[in-house]
Amino acid sequence: MTSDDPPRLRRGWTTGACATAATKAALMALWGGAFPKTVRITLPKGETPKFAICWTDQGEGWAEAGVEKDAGDDPDVTHGAVIRSRVEASGGGVVFAAGEGVGVVTKPGLPIAVGEASINPVPREMMSKVVEDLATNHRKKADIQITVSVPGGEALTEKTWNPRLGIKGGISILGTTGIVRPFSCAAWIASIHRGIDVARADGLTHVAGCTGSTSEAAVQALFDLPDHAMLDMGDFAGGLLKYLAKHPVGRITIGGGIGKMTKLAQGARDLHSKRSQVDFDGLAGWATAAGLADVASANTALEAYERAGNGLARIVAERAQKQAAQMLADADILLDTVVVDRNGAVIARSGP
Repeated sequence: MTSDDPPRLRRGWTTGACATAATKAALMALWGGAFPKTVRITLPKGETPKFAICWTDQGEGWAEAGVEKDAGDDPDVTHGAVIRSRVEASGGGVVFAAGEGVGVVTKPGLPIAVGEASINPVPREMMSKVVEDLATNHRKKADIQITVSVPGGEALTEKTWNPRLGIKGGISILGTTGIVRPFSCAAWIASIHRGIDVARADGLTHVAGCTGSTSEAAVQALFDLPDHAMLDMGDFAGGLLKYLAKHPVGRITIGGGIGKMTKLAQGARDLHSKRSQVDFDGLAGWATAAGLADVASANTALEAYERAGNGLARIVAERAQKQAAQMLADADILLDTVVVDRNGAVIARSGP
């Protein structure tokens, strides 16, 4: 790196990673008698970061620990918040509860059932694994209730889309990788451009841009693409397609979940939740015109898909392909789209 290079942005940790570290520290105190000053956890891709424990409390049959959320250089509304986890015996298995400042799901269409704490699946898996591992080490039963709280979280949620999604009372505990990658439009789009440049220089004839890790894994497996054919598109579909129009490859596949692919199908170029929203009236109109189930009252695109089925996913794939083709202008590039569900299964495709 030269003095003219931009500074490298510092990554941070998701609320889910922080909650997992707090859970581990609290369990170590509950079952081992003392709180550690720091803990290491294992993230989904194998990284083992260390977290400082900034807050502790303990009583008869319970222990609680807290980790301060460090979002790195990302302008995350939860940066600096203390993510706390309280552990105590449950009636059986690992169960989760929402404490102060953590939301509760009140509408269908999200990956967590109505009435449950808004703690997403991957953080739940990470915390459950910590309980299972420590239970084995201490010869205990893995019957633990985990109550996650975020003091001040109810105020923070007003700066998120949680109220519109029907998540009441606080923030969500999120994260699919455990890592917060700094949000910078210019830096991210520049990295997309560099990915295209590398693919072209290597003579690749087929590349893919996906909205997240689940769709990326599905598309890569579907076409048996090498790692360097996978462009880190994220939310920046427009930025990727605009650059490809001037620096073409033979074929581009755009992949994503039903929500973000619906935004693309409706003409959005930036698929981030703060900069584009699904037009639910438009989505309902597509379903009605195709003779599918009524989705007019759906709260999310996922709920609409669950009601209308793969027929709606096919419409989204086809319309997303048409919108993406317009963004490519007259470039001589084959284009196809792939829509996947939350488990990475392909539910619709459109294109060659």
